[in-house]
Amino acid sequence: MFELVPFRKNNTGISKKGDYFEDMLANFFGDTFFSPMFNEGSFKVDLKENENEYLVEADLPGVKKDDIDIDYNLNYLTISAKKESSSEENDKNNGYIRRERHYGEFKRSFYIDNVNEDNIHAEFQDGVLKLVLPKETHSKKNKRKIEIH
Repeated sequence: MFELVPFRKNNTGISKKGDYFEDMLANFFGDTFFSPMFNEGSFKVDLKENENEYLVEADLPGVKKDDIDIDYNLNYLTISAKKESSSEENDKNNGYIRRERHYGEFKRSFYIDNVNEDNIHAEFQDGVLKLVLPKETHSKKNKRKIEIH
């Protein structure tokens, strides 16, 4: 899982003199303008594996437990969440009221096979979702060598 780094013409630090319009557009539509939209569309996940289980930790700050949905179907673990936030500011001296609302839905899916579906455990605390997916125990006794005749 790799993330793309945006390419900018000014990565080298060399800028054109006198091109104020391009500088203004670059400052207005720069990373700080778009980052809230794109960064809010996903969340960070750590996947770990040991001998007996898979461990998944997802960072979901500001998300309520009731707004998280976890599904395991056909070897795909899907974590989806909704986040709503609003802020209000009242300034009675100027008669100005400002309201801002943000809403976002996030979804990540991972292919994880060899999971004992009946014993999956999930816990959510302090904005971190922790999942334990125990592995199926396959007996090596069922393995046999087939000879060619």
